[in-house]
Amino acid sequence: MVFIGFHASHEQIPPSRLLSDVQRAESAGFDGAMCSDHVAPWSRRQGESGFALSWIAAALARTDFSIGMVNAPGQRYHPAMVAQAFATLEEMFPARFWAALGSGEAMNEHVTGEGWPDKPVREERLRESVAVIRRLFAGEEVDHDGLVRVHRARVWSLPETPPPLFATGVSRETAEWAASWADGFVTVAQPPEALEQALAAYRAAEGRGPTALQVHVSWAETDAAAYAIAEDQWRNGLVSPPRSWDIEHPDDFDAAVGEVDEDELRETVLVDHDPASLAERVAGLVRIGFDRVYLHHVGQDQADYLDMAESELLPRLREAL
Repeated sequence: MVFIGFHASHEQIPPSRLLSDVQRAESAGFDGAMCSDHVAPWSRRQGESGFALSWIAAALARTDFSIGMVNAPGQRYHPAMVAQAFATLEEMFPARFWAALGSGEAMNEHVTGEGWPDKPVREERLRESVAVIRRLFAGEEVDHDGLVRVHRARVWSLPETPPPLFATGVSRETAEWAASWADGFVTVAQPPEALEQALAAYRAAEGRGPTALQVHVSWAETDAAAYAIAEDQWRNGLVSPPRSWDIEHPDDFDAAVGEVDEDELRETVLVDHDPASLAERVAGLVRIGFDRVYLHHVGQDQADYLDMAESELLPRLREAL
């Protein structure tokens, strides 16, 4: 049975309301959740950016299902602090927390005032950070002098079993590279052939653990209303990697998008007013070979969508899969 999760978008929804949304997602029948981790939203239209580590502790305390988060250790987050935070979450909520680690985006990391490295350096910094985190999870006292520096660090409050550390990626090359260290692989919806290549590369390189797909959807009672939500809230999806990795400010994202091309936006976000059609479109991507799918409704108001998901989308999607 494919795991169907809810994506909680900190860029779009105040953390207090997002907490209520994730509780409602559990009662609606989602199997779990994940959340983003941003300093700034992608656009001024979104206008929010709660602190994921504060929020996820409250969310885990108020639900019973698993919740994971995206994280980029190495610049904004020192890996010793990441290890301590993750160990505490796992100790309090055993077998319910996971993290998907990536090399980061300038949008969030530039706030430290450090230079923004190119992709190969960011990937090596991530690999070093993961190694440090795993040693700290093992109870070691860690010294490290490289792209990250660590001096006599130790995490004293440890869980019985460390939380899984997944990798995030969109390309075949990143998926293959991540297989050497990750406990699973998380990617975002893109053309099926690209998803097939990334998934095949991860498995061919003996990547272990679950594979998860995040899918952006926009649902409303009419197609026009569903598209209007996507155009207002997720036009940033038209700026794709590697360009998106290097943009520092929401205003710069808006400028990079320019005039919205409707056809391109509909390729980035599954816009639909028919739950049966939406379920089949999501299922078509999941059937490529993913173990989990996390659905992100790009609207700021989740209430009607979650009601629809409970009564129609989730039952149809489970039947389709």
